[in-house]
Amino acid sequence: MEQPQQQQLLHFSHPKHPLLFYQDYRDGGPCWGCQESVYGPIYYCEECKYGLDVLKSIGNVGKQQWPYKHHKSCAEAPLGLHHPLHPIHPLILFDEKTHDPEDEEEDKQKTKCQLCNESRRQYTYRCYRCDFNLHATCASLPPTIESSQVHHHPLTPFWKWMSFTCDLCAKEVKGIPNQCALCSYCVDNTCASLPRTLQVLFHWHPLHLTHSSLEVELHQSDSRFCQLCAQKVNTNFGFYYCSRCDFVAHLDCAADYRNRDNINLQELTEEENEDPELDQSFNSAAYEVKNIKVVEDGTEIATEIQHFSHGHDLKLSDYEVLNNEKCNGCIQAISPPFYSCVNCSFFLHESCARLPRKKRHPLHLHTLTLFPKSPYWQNTFWCDACKRPCNGFTYWCETCNFDLDIPCSLISNILTHPGHEHRLLLSSIESKHNCSCCDSKISPIFCCTTCDFALDFKCAALPQIARYKQHEHPFTLCYTAEDDSGEYYCDICEEDRNPKHWFYYCANCDYPVHPSCSQISKNIKWTYSLPLVPPCGPSTASMGSPYL
Repeated sequence: MEQPQQQQLLHFSHPKHPLLFYQDYRDGGPCWGCQESVYGPIYYCEECKYGLDVLKSIGNVGKQQWPYKHHKSCAEAPLGLHHPLHPIHPLILFDEKTHDPEDEEEDKQKTKCQLCNESRRQYTYRCYRCDFNLHATCASLPPTIESSQVHHHPLTPFWKWMSFTCDLCAKEVKGIPNQCALCSYCVDNTCASLPRTLQVLFHWHPLHLTHSSLEVELHQSDSRFCQLCAQKVNTNFGFYYCSRCDFVAHLDCAADYRNRDNINLQELTEEENEDPELDQSFNSAAYEVKNIKVVEDGTEIATEIQHFSHGHDLKLSDYEVLNNEKCNGCIQAISPPFYSCVNCSFFLHESCARLPRKKRHPLHLHTLTLFPKSPYWQNTFWCDACKRPCNGFTYWCETCNFDLDIPCSLISNILTHPGHEHRLLLSSIESKHNCSCCDSKISPIFCCTTCDFALDFKCAALPQIARYKQHEHPFTLCYTAEDDSGEYYCDICEEDRNPKHWFYYCANCDYPVHPSCSQISKNIKWTYSLPLVPPCGPSTASMGSPYL
């Protein structure tokens, strides 16, 4: 079957090659026409692109960089038009970047836009008879916005560049105000084009444009934070809101194309957005009870189960394990109560045995399904939250190849951690903060709503108590330096430790270590030497494999 031909456009500014259409570009970079960042539908030149090392087979085309690219609207701008600001002559589209003036200062005056009063190297409509110039972005403003979703009356642009306060976002802006003749409502161009309803990548329900907290019943409305960037939201003005989850987001954060999910909201019904399997019983979904015992208060405890992740029956134990065994689910040190197999080195915390087969998580829009083994090579995957390797249970999205290990799956978007006194809020978008506990800059990250403290998923998921195979005592996670000596080292690698970073410590032996040196930061369980067969050829590795 022949592939449909890609939409092409012959453009005046690039006569060498036709421009090709691409629907969902997400890597930014300047538009050739307006110099603004490009997201969404674009036209680009196939012959002039670079960065061909991206695998199209995994749908990652958006990672390519096309130096010659346009917004769809900029590429399809008409070559000539009549405009109400200059009705006597037609205006012709001109590319200012192709013009190399002899006198730059004089040229700036001649090419200054009559609407915004600025001279920019971008597409401009020009009348050569009158030296009248109008940036294409300024010229595209409609004479009247009849169907704006931000206001119930038509909005009319006031054709003069000025400073004003937008009634929706409360920002002081310079531009062309869009005014309502009936109620004096005034918004900037960006807010005037906001959709009434949109879907973001980090929330399951549609968000609705809300003009102020007076329209909805907000919980704690005097202190609300955007659940995309973790910064405070002024709910006296506009924001996006989900009433079902009490989810609040800044207008800018929700409308940013990098955070948007391009679904047809008209086809999204409340019924389609609910998964009945999410409400299933943990017991019936995860395991079958073989034997139970009844304790004094009448509570029934499953002492033997058949878990979907293992072929043998598992028996409940409540004794301490001293040989550094790990749970096959979360790959954390095993501790009572837990289930184990008498035939295999298979251990499962009671809490891990009760994990739901399906769940939702703030980091992913789709429902995640629990798998006892990863479908990837050697059953090892990289968690998309903490960026660590793991060979335990995974919550997996088959559509997106999204993986979440068990410790990260148990962390919600609002976190109270013993290592910090204030509440932490998940910032799903790129943050300016580094992790306060390891200094890494990895998104997503938890941000404190009171101070500058930040915590990445890797540190948030560190266990409070952990074991190291070459040390007899358990380690405790510590958040502050163990003394005031001023000299801090890791007793494994013998390198310096940053006293502001978290570390593991054995108080019995006065033995501090980096989390990375103790191997606690790796969610890997080895029960025997395992032959590894990497893509480049066969080799054998054991616990110290460089592949991990």
